[in-house]
Amino acid sequence: MFEMRGVQGQNRGRLQNQGFTLNEQTLSRRLERVAAHVPQGARLADIGSDHGFLPVALMLRGVIEAGVAGEVAQTPFASAQRTVRRNGLEADITVRLADGLAAVEPQDRISVVSMCGMGGETMCEILEAGKQRLDGVTRLVLQPNGGERELRRWLAGNGYRIVSEELLRENRFDYEIIVAEPGDGAVYTAEQLYFGPVLMQERSEAFLFKWQRMLRQKQQTLANFQRARDAVPQAKIDDFNQQLGWITQVLA
Repeated sequence: MFEMRGVQGQNRGRLQNQGFTLNEQTLSRRLERVAAHVPQGARLADIGSDHGFLPVALMLRGVIEAGVAGEVAQTPFASAQRTVRRNGLEADITVRLADGLAAVEPQDRISVVSMCGMGGETMCEILEAGKQRLDGVTRLVLQPNGGERELRRWLAGNGYRIVSEELLRENRFDYEIIVAEPGDGAVYTAEQLYFGPVLMQERSEAFLFKWQRMLRQKQQTLANFQRARDAVPQAKIDDFNQQLGWITQVLA
């Protein structure tokens, strides 16, 4: 069974403590940017939907034609049901208790799948296990919490092309949004998988800020490795040196 809790609950708690209330009317900045990549008229499956805020917000705004909110755990499943019911959208959004893409049925005619707030490795597992349910899906909108390189590698290896990426900072956390579409696929370099091909090309202020900070962190980590050389495998030290080289080059 896949773990899809991510840090959504932690983020929500931080926002509530700062006087914000997250709901289907007031999405976080991160979810607003995810919502911006869902095309008009889409039939959306939001996997790991938590409270169901994203599909409900998009339905209330008239963006999507229909929605599925999938949850693997009983508590967020019940929360999503309440959100849908509170807004009178039971005929438009189906909430299913299911593992990953098992929430998607052929009759849903889903065109867009979104996943937010879980690790990139978990997203890879969900996509791999549910490949047969992606027929007809024309866009993936993914917001991983870590594991971005592994997620891009899976996408490239399974015939997807990354068409858009965003990086934003919210509540002291960096979030990347990866939008991919099926087709002939694309071949990416190791550096493009690491940084993101679109992010690397655009070099936004948020991108440069993140990698300047990451450079300092990795330099400190490498210094710690070198002080404890006997306890750290050489392959790990070599990997960090390679990453430092990539970061230094991309910031040049």
